[in-house]
Amino acid sequence: MTPAGEPSFRESVDIMFGRAVDKMDLSPGLKKKIQICNATYTVRFGVRLRGDIHTFTGYRSVHSEHMEPVKGGIRYSLGVNQDEVEALAALMTYKCALVETPFGGSKGGLCIDPREYEEHELENITRRFAYELAKRDLIHPSQNVPAPDMGTGEREMAWIADQYARMNTTDINAKACVTGKPPHAGGIQGRTEATGRGVQYALQEFFRHPEDMKAAGMTGTLSDKRVIVQGLGNVGYHAAKFLSEEDGSVIVAVIERDGAIHDEEGINIEELRAWIGDHGGVSGYPKGSYVQDGAAALEYECDILIPAALEGVINKGNAKNIKAPLIIEAANGPVTAGADEILRAKGTVIIPDMYANAGGVTVSYFEWVKNLSHIRFGRMQRRQEEARHQLIVDELHRLDEHLGDKWSMTPNFKEKYLRGAGELELVRSGLDDTMRGAYQSMAEVWHSRDDVEDLRTAAFIVAIGRVASAYKAKGL
Repeated sequence: MTPAGEPSFRESVDIMFGRAVDKMDLSPGLKKKIQICNATYTVRFGVRLRGDIHTFTGYRSVHSEHMEPVKGGIRYSLGVNQDEVEALAALMTYKCALVETPFGGSKGGLCIDPREYEEHELENITRRFAYELAKRDLIHPSQNVPAPDMGTGEREMAWIADQYARMNTTDINAKACVTGKPPHAGGIQGRTEATGRGVQYALQEFFRHPEDMKAAGMTGTLSDKRVIVQGLGNVGYHAAKFLSEEDGSVIVAVIERDGAIHDEEGINIEELRAWIGDHGGVSGYPKGSYVQDGAAALEYECDILIPAALEGVINKGNAKNIKAPLIIEAANGPVTAGADEILRAKGTVIIPDMYANAGGVTVSYFEWVKNLSHIRFGRMQRRQEEARHQLIVDELHRLDEHLGDKWSMTPNFKEKYLRGAGELELVRSGLDDTMRGAYQSMAEVWHSRDDVEDLRTAAFIVAIGRVASAYKAKGL
């Protein structure tokens, strides 16, 4: 619920859009065209469950068709409504433009608490929702391609893909109608971890820019940086896992729906994740200290704050108490427009959601391409790469034998060098490259223009500029 006097999520997106577009030389008509949502379809359908008919309400919003297909997740939540879905669709337009995936923006939602239903019931509901959308081409490989979002995952995407295939038995590209599927059902390696992995790559790129680190009052590397994560769902879990295990960051607090766990020595993410899976929350976790008011932990001292759950958790009510010098928005819209203004005045650096959580749509793009090409990445070239590398290894062996103790290869060098890149390695490489390039495009605008004070405005300017160029190319 939006606090009193606070802009709604949709209003926040519009405010941030307006702040950026006012700094751009676009006609009023083009500005309006880019901002407005093209269409929203509302569906109400019935499903027979437990001996009675239950009616559900769902939405699919198309924000921009400057490129097609349009792309965006489907979320299952009791908080789903038209305004939220349209705001999320707008963010998808800008996100896709920023990371240069060839999609317009879309979003979907079903007003439902998935925890209230058995698996077979949820499958029936999902298939009927997919049927209602697909028969209007709101699920289609070349027009509208959903993906997972809050409350959905691989399982639901597999149901949707199968439902579409049943309705379109001669469509050879049917699997490309949705992304985020399990690998055995046409998915791609690395999709589940993609958004959290993208958060890690975004932070790594930020720490490659001394000028940007200085703006946040930070030095050094990600190693030993104290991190607070709000929400240990798919995104928060993977971001925390990779930062702690691979970059040496210390997760000092994790906030969940029933409270928070705080431990300055560092939280073992795998152990806490297992505890939540077994007990439904963090309460009772035997390590660290339990904080019943989880929201209070957002205000604890740390280096990096990662809100990775719902929108609006950082608002006018608590923004002045946020102590983290760097916030990276792993969720969509976790910082309201009002809070954004307060934090910018304090000098807090915010890595915006449209960039920070773009790992999901980036790897979804790779999955869509894989489905259309009907071949997994690496299948054609992997062994050829290994054979070419073998030539170098053989030559090094010859030198090793010739020079004896004066020179020798590093242990495990041969094994590592010979291994050709498989699908997961290629996906991670492509994601890393995408996140680096997108950050650099934002940073260039941020530092080259005196009227751009923050990364969010820079991201909007880059994204809106690309959407505008696409519309102009269409003759608008």
